[in-house]
Amino acid sequence: QVQLVESGGGLVQAGGSLTLSCAASGSIFSINAMGWYRQAPGKQRELVAAITTGGSTMYADSVKGRFTISRGNAKNTVYLQMNSLKPEDTAVYYCNAGVTSYTPIRSYDYWGQGTQVTVSS
Repeated sequence: QVQLVESGGGLVQAGGSLTLSCAASGSIFSINAMGWYRQAPGKQRELVAAITTGGSTMYADSVKGRFTISRGNAKNTVYLQMNSLKPEDTAVYYCNAGVTSYTPIRSYDYWGQGTQVTVSS
């Protein structure tokens, strides 16, 4: 089994910063791309940022220049540095990873449980 555990959400004022962390653990053979998604009330889940094992990144237009995604040295962690936060960034943020696992032997997209980010105006 594979688990993704997120941390770092919370309440912040507009213009403030937060850093989200996500760590993958379990029966992992390899991890491919990792990313962060978010879902606001009444809206569909959307991709915020993603990063490959080689370090290539992509961002949603709404967060470019404000958010930075990075991976830890062990490659099983991913971070999202969020600066200049806006009320419209308020959502539940989910970590996602493409993992090839030993048990069971398969490649699968895994999700974290989500962490709430609330930005007050």
